[in-house]
Amino acid sequence: MKYRENGQSRGSLKVFFGYAAGVGKTYSMLREAWEQKDGGRDVVVGYVEPHARPETLALLDGLEQLPVKEMSYRQMTLAEFDLDQSLFRQPELILVDELAHTNVTGSRNRKRYQDIQELLRAGIDVYTTMNVQHMESLNDIVESITGVHVSETVPDSFFEEALIKLIDVEPKELIGRLAAGKIYQPENAKRAMAHFFTEENLSLLREIAIRKTADHIGLDNRPEAMPMKKKVQGKLLVYLGPQARGGFEKCLRWTARLATALRLDWVALAIQDEEGDAVLQRQLNESFELAEKLGAETLTLNSDDPLSTLIHYAKITGISDIVIGKNQQKKWVRPIFRKELEDVLISELADVDIHIIPYLEERPKQSLQGAKRNWQLKNWLSTRDLFKSGMLLVAGTLFSELFLYWGLGDQNVIIVYLFTVLVISRVTAGYVYGALSSIVSVLLFNWFFVEPLFSLTVYKAGYPITLIIMLSVALITSNMMIRVKKQAVESIEKEHRMEVIYELNQHLLGSENLADIVSLTTGYLGRMLEKTIIFYTEKPESLNASYEVQLYQSQDVDRLTSEDERGVANWVFNNGKVAGFGSDTLMGANGYYLPIMSNGQVLGVIGILSKKESPLSHENHNFLKLITSQLSLALEGQQLADKQQRIMIENEKEKMRGNLLRAISHDLRTPLTGILGASSAMLENKGKLSAELEIQLLNDIKEDSEWLIRMVENLLSVTRIDEGTMRVKKVPEAVEEIVGAAVNRIRKRFKHQTIKVVAPSELLLVPMDGKLIEQVLINLLENGIKHSGTIEAIEVTVESKENEAVFTVSDHGLGLSEMTLEKLQNNFQGEPLIPVDNKRGLGIGLSICQTIVAAHGGNLTGENNPQGGAVLRFSLPLREDG
Repeated sequence: MKYRENGQSRGSLKVFFGYAAGVGKTYSMLREAWEQKDGGRDVVVGYVEPHARPETLALLDGLEQLPVKEMSYRQMTLAEFDLDQSLFRQPELILVDELAHTNVTGSRNRKRYQDIQELLRAGIDVYTTMNVQHMESLNDIVESITGVHVSETVPDSFFEEALIKLIDVEPKELIGRLAAGKIYQPENAKRAMAHFFTEENLSLLREIAIRKTADHIGLDNRPEAMPMKKKVQGKLLVYLGPQARGGFEKCLRWTARLATALRLDWVALAIQDEEGDAVLQRQLNESFELAEKLGAETLTLNSDDPLSTLIHYAKITGISDIVIGKNQQKKWVRPIFRKELEDVLISELADVDIHIIPYLEERPKQSLQGAKRNWQLKNWLSTRDLFKSGMLLVAGTLFSELFLYWGLGDQNVIIVYLFTVLVISRVTAGYVYGALSSIVSVLLFNWFFVEPLFSLTVYKAGYPITLIIMLSVALITSNMMIRVKKQAVESIEKEHRMEVIYELNQHLLGSENLADIVSLTTGYLGRMLEKTIIFYTEKPESLNASYEVQLYQSQDVDRLTSEDERGVANWVFNNGKVAGFGSDTLMGANGYYLPIMSNGQVLGVIGILSKKESPLSHENHNFLKLITSQLSLALEGQQLADKQQRIMIENEKEKMRGNLLRAISHDLRTPLTGILGASSAMLENKGKLSAELEIQLLNDIKEDSEWLIRMVENLLSVTRIDEGTMRVKKVPEAVEEIVGAAVNRIRKRFKHQTIKVVAPSELLLVPMDGKLIEQVLINLLENGIKHSGTIEAIEVTVESKENEAVFTVSDHGLGLSEMTLEKLQNNFQGEPLIPVDNKRGLGIGLSICQTIVAAHGGNLTGENNPQGGAVLRFSLPLREDG
């Protein structure tokens, strides 16, 4: 059954599941594919492993097979599944054999199940095959049964939405088929029967496969489909502590199986109390990758008391079960004054179940040369820190000599040495220098200040105890100083990260547009990670895609903006998955790309330039997850704001259209009434009217018709401008010509009206659409003539002010009403203007003028002249980019 993902129909997955090779998975998959083809579906074979079984090969005949992709690897040519060809073909159902297969280096994805994920996201149904030993959570169990380590595994989470069909045969029958040469060649068959294909192994694997299938069927009753009261409450925690460093993988897989059975969330926790243990850190990073693949949440805490931190974390987070590992090898020395980890947890966490997973640690063999190299002093000591320690001990000894010379007593000398050890611990790195300085300070005190002098022999009673106490105090204080220094560094790092997150969040909340969000994010990430960052806000399918780059080094820009890198970012946009360097997809890229998602939709993609010598750490990945969650909220909020703005603009357009229609209803009715009346009078009184009266009526009809034509043209221009379908084409025009053309047209209609024009003496060129601006001047002059209420002269003035040309039309009549002035200030929003008289209204003319002037980047204003009359003024920028 298909469901929706990112607005598209996601394909369904069916896995033909078995417990060993040869049970008939591929055969059953092909038979069912034929049933689907006979039912009318478009079925394609994407890849099927070569088989020497005639019955299997016979089922391939008649099915469309896509060509395989040949790839070179270690001087060999290997056939691989062609993902791009399958996506281009877009069948309804595709068959892809061997789900757990690892692709050849150079393929887009590292694993074949990742190829299948792309097919599913493209809406293609997939049939595939897999054996039980390839399940990630069962890997250790299968290895313990068969003694064979299987490196090709598939995450259990991949099967959550899949349909599993168990293909089962009796182990004896399978061994018989193997002996008959139906599975492997005779030589390989004998070897397999002696090792993997034993009846005991096959029986156990068969049982595991059946149980796994039954557990998968039980997922239909998962908690989200059950009433809340029937849910199992709790959370699992697997503790990855130093005491179980050899059993991390076993603990994780065991916890994953328990979490699946109980339908619980689980977390993998590591608490670090030491620095410089590179081996443990590498093991933790690998374990965290496995944990995330198994569906766990990963967390790293820093503390000097890991046990107390573990107990406190379990209490405040409601952990119901804790899983810990325990080495099966007996220790030579058992702690006398310290309890075992499990005993402390049982005593402190009475309501938490403790699960102990035994493991046998296998120490890797190390060559003698490697062991010598690890024990070299240069790997433990620094010349610079040794010099600091030596100089401080010499200075402490000199001060002690002065104290003794001044008669201040031996006890002050001891304090001086203890203080010196504290300073050494503060200014050096690591525990070694503090411990060495503690021992050396005791020896110096004994040599220089304990009789007999210049000897390590002690005669005075009580001094041996003093030296022992002094050594103990020096060691303890140096250790405490090192821990305090380490905590201070960690606190500064955490505070810096929190400060970055807080500042970014505050700035994101205050950002006004998408460009601000992108600029803030790239800037903060670039400074925090010290890497070059690229941020895509749309699919980089073309060279004109919108993105921003925050450079860390100038030569990095080409490495993130190449065509190949854009292709990786585009893939992340389409699939909503991480890709690039450090991931399992498109590993050859220069950058690590991660999507910013909200409600299944990709809002943007961040790319981080990564290098082999400085890859992103696990802490950086967690930091990026936190940042992307904040970014998704900010981008989603910006999208909602933009959508609301568009809705408001559309509402304003609709309101303006309504106002325009209401305004022109009166303005059009008046000339139409005049035309109708004049034409009716001429028809009804044909031959009765004088020649002069007929000419007057015809002139009135002509005048009203010309006005209607101009009005319709203006309305069409204004409508196209408001809807964005017509861009104003600006060309430099001489203002004298535009004003002269408008005045001449007005004088033809109003022959007795006096019009005064004042223009600059020099040539003034203004970028404009001449016909539209001419119509603006005609409308303003016509309004001034008809609504001023006087026959005094109309003045037209043009002047250049700074970067704009100002056109002014003024009269000496009644002036503008308060309502008209308010509408001019509000750009004619709200209700339409009420016409001044029963002739053509003032509102529609000014509304048209306002729209045309605004489309030119100018502004229309109006005011009343203190000496009487109205002043209407509009400005146009002198530069085209103004």
